Amino acid sequence: MLTAFWVTFGLVFVAEMGDKSQLVALAFSTIYKWWQVVLGILIATLVVHAGSVALGKYASEYLPDAGLAIGAGVAFFGFAFWTLRGDTLSGDETKIRRGWGPIALVTVAFFIAELGDKTMLLTVTLATQYDSFVGAWIGSTLGMVAADALAIAVGSNLKGRLPQKRINQGAAALFFLFGTGLIYEGFTG
Repeated sequence: MLTAFWVTFGLVFVAEMGDKSQLVALAFSTIYKWWQVVLGILIATLVVHAGSVALGKYASEYLPDAGLAIGAGVAFFGFAFWTLRGDTLSGDETKIRRGWGPIALVTVAFFIAELGDKTMLLTVTLATQYDSFVGAWIGSTLGMVAADALAIAVGSNLKGRLPQKRINQGAAALFFLFGTGLIYEGFTG
């Protein structure tokens, strides 16, 4: 369980750097109190990642191990390219409805932003590699919340002085490394 926790925590944390949902968190942090944004992110991530881990566990039960390892490795290459490309917010994603309470608004917006996102797909992929549902679920959830909390804290203080290109390059290199390892494992057993 601890291995699943730490690996998913670390990889989701790295994957979240510069991700669209991190940008959503940063945008909300300029409007609402930091704890409201973090709580909304936590609620949304608990739900999204529970479904992601369940999907990954289902796939690992019914697909051959070698195929899963190769597929996961290829997915990691995709995550690397996605990270290098970067994410931006569209005009629709920056609009905020004032009628909702801050926590509910952040929860719903973050839930929608996370559906089909790189970190959601990464969580599905990682869940196929580990036996611990709880370890993968809590690790991926806390990795996402920690990365977003860091973005909120740092972004509020530095206002755009972070070298996002270098952060994305480092994250992409890690994804390539893990992807290569998984593909090797899939072919060698």
